Amino acid sequence: MGKLLLKRVLYLIPILLGVSIITFILVHLVPVDPAQAYLTLANIPPTDKAIAATRTMLGLDKPLFVQYVTWLGRVLRLDFGISYATREPVLNELLYYLPATIKLTGASLLWVLAISLPLGFFSSLYKDSVLDHCCRLFAFIGASMPSFWVGFLLIYFFALKLNLLPVMGMGSIWHLILPSFTLALSYAATYTRLLRTSLLENLDQTFVLYARARGIRERLVMGRHVLKNALLPVMTAFGMSLGYMLAGSVIVENVFAWPGVGRYVISSIFNRDYPVIQCYALLTTLIFIAVNLLVDIAYGLIDPRIRMDGS
Repeated sequence: MGKLLLKRVLYLIPILLGVSIITFILVHLVPVDPAQAYLTLANIPPTDKAIAATRTMLGLDKPLFVQYVTWLGRVLRLDFGISYATREPVLNELLYYLPATIKLTGASLLWVLAISLPLGFFSSLYKDSVLDHCCRLFAFIGASMPSFWVGFLLIYFFALKLNLLPVMGMGSIWHLILPSFTLALSYAATYTRLLRTSLLENLDQTFVLYARARGIRERLVMGRHVLKNALLPVMTAFGMSLGYMLAGSVIVENVFAWPGVGRYVISSIFNRDYPVIQCYALLTTLIFIAVNLLVDIAYGLIDPRIRMDGS
């Protein structure tokens, strides 16, 4: 396990370096001048003299390579610059909004597990039954509906028609139900179908036949042998989805006015707040790498045949 952790940490360096270069170049290719965006957010008339002074203050008058090296040096000290809109350190701003996004993602993961595991399991156990057809229909419909449409649909029924649940902002646990279910629905549908397929493939394996021939009870065969092997491809997709849920809950947060990172970054994009965009890109990359590292470690805990040295 130590070799795996070391290898992943070494992979982290070139990946983050490449993402930082791409993000830095793309931001500077945007037609809007960062100095002009800075002045606009500060409600200062963007005259030629003001733009020139701002470019000097922000270091934009230097060559692009020098700007990147200077910015990278600050990033290594966890200094991502100052937000153009709030005049606060960018990292502090993102860390302020991050707990709300983690809370939303955590609740969504509970929905995903509570829905996909039993549906996928019983759908494979009772293949071609009415229950199986219903689960497959749910998986098809759930994966096909866009999250913003699901969010508006839930708002219409549970808030406007039935007046049961709040839909805006973050407060009690009742505020969390609709946005978390909206974020989880498409993932739950996907994992239901994926788990069903994986279970059916493992049920046809020779080790299942031998386990049954030895007289092992069907419940132990399904739980101890089939399910553990079937979870490996599901965990691969789950690791990727966790990163997407943390970094990609932008639509849901905007539909339900959830005060998370996604909503904050969307406003930063509209405001041309470049330091926030650059920090968010690096933070998202780090989340994906960390989640996939945890998935790799979990592989060895579920299936001891997988060697943790990466060979």
